[in-house]
Amino acid sequence: MNAPAWNPAIEFMEREALERLQLAYLRNTIAWALKTPFYKRRLTGIGLSHPEDIASLRDVRRLPYTTKDDLRDAYPEGLLAVDREEVVRLHTSSGTTGAPTVIYHTQHDIDGWTELVARCIVATGATRRDVFQNMTNYGLFTGGLGLHYGAERVGMLVIPASSGNTSRQIQLMRNFCATVVHATPSYLLHLQAALAGEGVDVAELALQKAFIGAEPHSEETRHKIEGLLDVKAYNSYGLSEMNGPGVAFECLHQTGLHLWEDAYILEIIDPETLQPLAEGQTGEIVLTPLQRQATPLLRYRTRDLSHLVSGHCPCGRVHRRLARLQGRSDDLLIINGVNVFPSQIESALMKMPGVGTNYLIQMEKRGSLDRLLVKTEVDATLFAGPPRALDELREHIGEVLRSAILVKPAVELHPPGSLPVSEGKAKRVLDLRPAF
Repeated sequence: MNAPAWNPAIEFMEREALERLQLAYLRNTIAWALKTPFYKRRLTGIGLSHPEDIASLRDVRRLPYTTKDDLRDAYPEGLLAVDREEVVRLHTSSGTTGAPTVIYHTQHDIDGWTELVARCIVATGATRRDVFQNMTNYGLFTGGLGLHYGAERVGMLVIPASSGNTSRQIQLMRNFCATVVHATPSYLLHLQAALAGEGVDVAELALQKAFIGAEPHSEETRHKIEGLLDVKAYNSYGLSEMNGPGVAFECLHQTGLHLWEDAYILEIIDPETLQPLAEGQTGEIVLTPLQRQATPLLRYRTRDLSHLVSGHCPCGRVHRRLARLQGRSDDLLIINGVNVFPSQIESALMKMPGVGTNYLIQMEKRGSLDRLLVKTEVDATLFAGPPRALDELREHIGEVLRSAILVKPAVELHPPGSLPVSEGKAKRVLDLRPAF
């Protein structure tokens, strides 16, 4: 194959061989799961007490689903399959919406995760000659360390800038000629505005590629990033329960996210009926990690929504591809009985000339009815012109959004830089409606 690859033997493996490998790894995962108090109860309860009880990949459907609530209930060690002395790292959630969740890693797990991230990086055409500036948070958040280790494994010069301090980010990019950056989409849009504010022309930079993820975003946002920063922006997918980044990534052709099937079994299900969906149908992503020892998970319900991309990628990989994430099943907004995803609003806003890159969706209650308010930044020159121009734009935005989501929101227009900017995952939705 002519496509760049980190591990060609696995990345271009024939489908039948890949599925045989998956079955062997699934049996290994069952063996690890049976070592945990949590899964020992669950698996023996359905008559599965030996890895050999799994006869084919279809038998994965015999296994129980696992949810985030299960991880919380098992906290701190109910899902630990190895002795504590074998654990070299853990990542845990903040627990702000309930008990925290924890994922333990052995050195084997860290090495495997690093190899997956290296595959992702090389698939985009990046090489050891690149300078990689990591603009995401380090620590318990998996995005920072995950991409850092993968980039080092590839041999890139890594700048562990972490998140925030935008002036410092710009200085590092200029001084060390960063060619690849990793950040959330919203932060890259903020970075571009800061570059313009400091009088830095993107043509002065060495930047060529951006790895974006950690928050749902539309194709229009990707195009805006690519146009404003003059880069190719590659979508990534990962979650802390599956290690972090490295689950799926776009290759040079940007035809969908290649999910590494030697490391994960992928299912798409209807989140209501829990039944499998056909290729092309949007549903909830369910993942079973296949190469992790310390914290095995079976059929983990991610709540992320996507569908499988049909056909073959020009790169030649046979690992199945996910379409960009539509959002999460628990991100769905219900406005006076109408289902709306925040990504629908973003997609419409990013297509409109004069509309900026920062916005906020706010929901309120007016009497017995829901009120949807969309606040968005717009071109500064509009505020220097006649008020009629702002009124017309406000009305136009409202009509475009009504066409896209079947609800006409109230619209507020704000000058650039006036809405809050997050240095991590953007907080785009504020629900002020009473809980009941």
